[in-house]
Amino acid sequence: MKILILCTGNSCRSQMAHGFLESFDERLTVCSAGTEPAGHINQKAIEVMKDAGIDISHHTSEPVDKYLDEKWDYVITVCDDANETCPVFMGNVKNRLHIGFDDPSHVIGTEEYIHSEFIRVRDEIRESFYKLYKEEIEPQL
Repeated sequence: MKILILCTGNSCRSQMAHGFLESFDERLTVCSAGTEPAGHINQKAIEVMKDAGIDISHHTSEPVDKYLDEKWDYVITVCDDANETCPVFMGNVKNRLHIGFDDPSHVIGTEEYIHSEFIRVRDEIRESFYKLYKEEIEPQL
């Protein structure tokens, strides 16, 4: 099963979702991309995912155009900030979903507060994507 996770910058939320989905089942082919890829993975996202036992440091921030000609079982957008525009994917897709999350990379405050927001969003992503996996994806495998 092929799953594409989309966001604007493809440096944080989409990368965390990508990492979690891969960790749930090795039979899944998971990619992530952005409409305006940052070109790097957010260091704080790498840190909080490492704390959760998942290494996303080898991931790359890719442009969505790279995947337009492929067939996907799921394309899932994860943007949920009023200042962002979630990408619209016009490729060959069986299921389009939106599961939105706050962008922790925009949080302002102390290092401790910023870190806690990354953890909060990471945990929300893990919970939401695990539920999706158990209820919709796994039964189809």
